[in-house]
Amino acid sequence: MNLDGKTAIVTGGSLGIGNAISLKLAEYGANVAMNYRKHKDEADATIAKIEKLGRQGLAVQADVSNFQDAEKMVNEVKSKFGRIDILVNNAGINWDGVIWKMTEEQWDKVLDINLKGYFNYIRSVSPIFREQQSGKIINVTSINGIRGKFGQSNYSASKAGIIGLTKAIARELGKYSVNVNAVAPGLIETEMMKDIPENVRAAALQEIVLNRLGQPEEVANVVAFLCSDLARHITGEVIKVDGGQYI
Repeated sequence: MNLDGKTAIVTGGSLGIGNAISLKLAEYGANVAMNYRKHKDEADATIAKIEKLGRQGLAVQADVSNFQDAEKMVNEVKSKFGRIDILVNNAGINWDGVIWKMTEEQWDKVLDINLKGYFNYIRSVSPIFREQQSGKIINVTSINGIRGKFGQSNYSASKAGIIGLTKAIARELGKYSVNVNAVAPGLIETEMMKDIPENVRAAALQEIVLNRLGQPEEVANVVAFLCSDLARHITGEVIKVDGGQYI
């Protein structure tokens, strides 16, 4: 796979799966810009690794749920690199609770970041992709957006919304040679996993056919493939990276 000369935006690119995606795209030749909200040190460290690979990097403080922040970041990336070829929407949160206890704040916060945040960046890059008649958009969703998850009605709804958004935008941008796809991870070994109780972890492992948690790099590999010309005839798809957890 060859991404030489390409410019990618990865939201939430300094931690977890987003970090692995940022480094993988740089490994294949792309310059990478990412946003951060609070984790400046982690973002700067990731940029340093990107530059060590011989690529250019850019970290921008931006709240993905804020439309103006997204638009400003896209304009800054376009100004610095001269073009944008790839958008990976990855930034997301979870704030769990059963529906009869969930607060309006819990619902709104998760939907604003996980779903509206994706819209904000797609809306901002779409005119650029239409004009240059090319582009790749990859939206990171979750298998819980396909099957639902107890205690995660807000998260599951946001991730299901991403799937619908992916398919609609694939139809709208297809005639401009823009590929739009989604990747749906299962349980992945990230920093967040450290806070999961052992009994919950064990129960999740029983669901996984391959009997192990996924690694961030395994999600990043699929994203990189979808960003490449090898996937130029794939659009509107949702690809699960879950070790068989969904089945």
